[in-house]
Amino acid sequence: MWDEVCGNIFAFGLFISPIPTFKRIIRNQSIENFSGLPYIYALLNCLICTWYGTPLVSHDNVLVMTVNSIGAVFQITYIVTFIVYADKEKKMRMLGMLLGVFGLLAIIVAGSLQIADRATRWIFVGFLSCASLISMFASPLFIINLVIRTRSVEFMPFYLSLSTFLMSTSFLLYGVFNFDAFIYVPNGIGTILGILQLALYFRYKAKSMEESNEPLMVSQA
Repeated sequence: MWDEVCGNIFAFGLFISPIPTFKRIIRNQSIENFSGLPYIYALLNCLICTWYGTPLVSHDNVLVMTVNSIGAVFQITYIVTFIVYADKEKKMRMLGMLLGVFGLLAIIVAGSLQIADRATRWIFVGFLSCASLISMFASPLFIINLVIRTRSVEFMPFYLSLSTFLMSTSFLLYGVFNFDAFIYVPNGIGTILGILQLALYFRYKAKSMEESNEPLMVSQA
């Protein structure tokens, strides 16, 4: 039980970790080089995992349902903020993906409810939640590529990486102790990617601190 509680605490930490990033976006009124894809993937994951945690799909996963429903509210807030400050092309792309997420969720819910056998429904939604978790954890890979290319962690927030690692590790243990492969497999992958992000952060931290003292934009006037 303690590992699930810790997992939910760290998950909440993951949900609030982008707040400094969005404060910067609002302050500069620009999304700069930040990407909205991780928040799209996170929203899809939260919505599917919320459905997975409901009594209609699985047993004794109420905490999974509640924490992911809260997470969905945070992700929607971040995505709306991102859309507001993005340029027209990215604005339309993000809006389209947001609508796509809700449409996909509707299809998943309606489709799974057509499965009369409870165990089969659990396996079906479990595979989908597993896939969505892996997609969420894999979504920062292009940011990792950017970090390696630029040797700077400016656009890979530390607390987001740390919270991802802590939450993944907690749910990895929870899944192992409860023999739930739908939980421990994707969170095992998330743990590995979290370690990679933290390793890159500490490797390139010094360079990013030096660059943070320079203005984000240089006036040509």
